[in-house]
Amino acid sequence: MTCDIVPLLPLGIVGFGAIILMLLAAFEKIHLEVAAVFSMGVFALAFVMQLLPAGPDNLAPYTALFHGMLVTNEFTKVAALIILACGFFTAMSSTSYFRLNSFCTLEFYCLMIFATFGMLLLTMAHELITVFISLEIVSLSIYVLVGYNRKSVTSAEAVLKYLMLGAFAGAFFTMGAALIYGAVKSTGFEAIASFIAAKGLVQSPALLAGVFFILFALMFKIAAFPFHAWVVDVYDGASVPVTGFMATALKTAIFAVLANFLILDVGLKDFWLDGLFYITVFTLFAGNLIAIGQNSLKRMLAASGIVHTGYLLIAVIAVSSNTISGHIILFYLAAYAASTLGIFAALSYLGGKDEQRSTFDDFKGLAKVRPYSAAAITIFLLSMAGIPPTAGFMGKLYIITTAFQAGQTTLAVLGIVSSILSMWYYLRLIISMYFHEATDPFEIVGSPFAPVCTLILAACVFAISLFPIAI
Repeated sequence: MTCDIVPLLPLGIVGFGAIILMLLAAFEKIHLEVAAVFSMGVFALAFVMQLLPAGPDNLAPYTALFHGMLVTNEFTKVAALIILACGFFTAMSSTSYFRLNSFCTLEFYCLMIFATFGMLLLTMAHELITVFISLEIVSLSIYVLVGYNRKSVTSAEAVLKYLMLGAFAGAFFTMGAALIYGAVKSTGFEAIASFIAAKGLVQSPALLAGVFFILFALMFKIAAFPFHAWVVDVYDGASVPVTGFMATALKTAIFAVLANFLILDVGLKDFWLDGLFYITVFTLFAGNLIAIGQNSLKRMLAASGIVHTGYLLIAVIAVSSNTISGHIILFYLAAYAASTLGIFAALSYLGGKDEQRSTFDDFKGLAKVRPYSAAAITIFLLSMAGIPPTAGFMGKLYIITTAFQAGQTTLAVLGIVSSILSMWYYLRLIISMYFHEATDPFEIVGSPFAPVCTLILAACVFAISLFPIAI
């Protein structure tokens, strides 16, 4: 009983925290700063609970009650830790952003906690209906967060695009789950794996079509080619904290589901291997081509997120039953999350009111006025580019090495080429900050939470790089 309840404690804490904050939102005396600190407390407490030992690996808590719908293991636990950390740092940086931008209400933090609840449930889901419910909890919360600034035309456009395309992806997932149920007579991952192992994937057209539809929906969620078109506009229209939260926590949750689904059976991953290969290649270079042509920092970071999706797909292709491969996916997600959240935390207080500083040119001479902020941003950019000794370099090194070991030499080489190309748009911002005279005083108005958050994440970039993973 004790082993069963421990892995569910973080989920319960986040869920009850969201409900309590929703009730507190009815009281006018509760200030935004209080809601932000409360959210940080919820995420921190859940993070600590997630660190507790929870018994054996691949534990299905309360089997008689949930019938194996939820499964926790080391992979899901670490993914949940990354998601909770993303929520904590997003709430921390939001305080400075909303001191300058006054469209926030208490419900913003409530929705963010509900979204985190769905993401945690998503990492543990071991059954297609549970995955669908989790996806809808996350999606509905994120839709509202993207369009939270009702006075912004850009936000309205972003949420419309995201809602329409997200609805199509949800419909494809539902159709896929229905087809798989028709073939297997179950939506449980274990039953699907047993069916594929016994009869094969291609022997059942319904199963084959169902898997195709589900992968279609998941590829949209992670913004893989050719389902990446929505990312740049949606990230640009969302507020800075929401963009950072989507780019990190949401991506971690979806990749956890994708990895768990693809490794159900060796034959399942092998059957889609050629298709995933081409999707990965186009994702890497489409993201680079889009990012190179951007002048807006948010749009550039959105496009670079597509490239990082490509690197993660390399790791998914190379993943096997070997647990080290799963650790590499999580390591890269943690490194990417620290770097991405860090730069968005910096933008949350440097961007100014209504995000008036949003382009490369707006940050010219930042190093001469705000040297510490410029240094932190440089660390994040170098990590994204894969420059040693940052966590991003170690993550890419692990992925490329794993790809070579798995016989995916072409993907490994293309990953290196993509990393070289990405240096153009990352170094471009560094050049603007350090090699131009300042034309803006970069006055900082707001709480000190976001600057502190930026410095903590800059330290995390180096700390994560020291975490040993055997290859």
